[in-house]
Amino acid sequence: MTNAASPLVSIGLPVRNAGRDIEKVVKSVLSQDYPSLQLVISDNASTDDTEEVCRELARADERIAYHRQPEDVGILRNFMFVAANANGTYFRWIGDDDALEPGFAAKCVAVFEADPRLILVSTQISYEAQDGSISSSPYHATELGSDDPIVRLREMLRLLNTSPMYIDPLYSMMRREPIVAIPRRNMLREDEVYAAKLAMAGPWGHVNEVLAHRHTKIEKIGLLARRLGVPSWQSKFSNTLQYRELLQWVAVAPGLTAQQRREARAAVSRMYMYREQRTISHKSRKLVRLALGRR
Repeated sequence: MTNAASPLVSIGLPVRNAGRDIEKVVKSVLSQDYPSLQLVISDNASTDDTEEVCRELARADERIAYHRQPEDVGILRNFMFVAANANGTYFRWIGDDDALEPGFAAKCVAVFEADPRLILVSTQISYEAQDGSISSSPYHATELGSDDPIVRLREMLRLLNTSPMYIDPLYSMMRREPIVAIPRRNMLREDEVYAAKLAMAGPWGHVNEVLAHRHTKIEKIGLLARRLGVPSWQSKFSNTLQYRELLQWVAVAPGLTAQQRREARAAVSRMYMYREQRTISHKSRKLVRLALGRR
């Protein structure tokens, strides 16, 4: 049941061929102790029993809105679809093997309601690796809550070069309308580009408590390119393509002054140079190991 006195929270679940996992994540979402909730599922032309499972779940709970894509639209377009077809004031994506704590929605909404400036509220997340180990990193900095978009951008870029476990903006709760309006392009490292765009869009809040759970796995960049449906050559130039995409956004991002655009370009350039140096260093060490191995 929804509650007209509470802002609607929509959770978006893009899915493909996850019939055996879908019930668990749906139960996690519907177990929220928040009274006004919607779950939007977009089934990306699954070929297993995902459709049957989802339709049965939707029949059992009116909070579920199920959509089936007639053909494979790709990972990014499926993610964008659930956000565009949600009705909530607030929105969060969830993966098909993720989970939320029951208090997730209520605690995030409370932070939003206390500060109308915010466009996003992140939480601490626990990550389970392929070996079964679980880790989580508390985040105590305050720069992402700044009114200055350059302060926020610099902090986001720093985090991208440090660890994704401190803040994961793509799996945070957001004000739906402004985040849906931000354009996205299907490319490698698009998630990092989108994170930077979100940082420039407005201040963030944070709940330093584990309220969500995700799984992590190491995936080679070439395999990721195939899953995303992008040309394989992009894997050789992912740093440069990310750099170019960020510079293009800095040039048109709304609300920035000329000085702020200069500062943003400088911050993006520093990130690019750092990553290029790191890539060169990694390749040099690899060449040394190969040379020693031939002796």
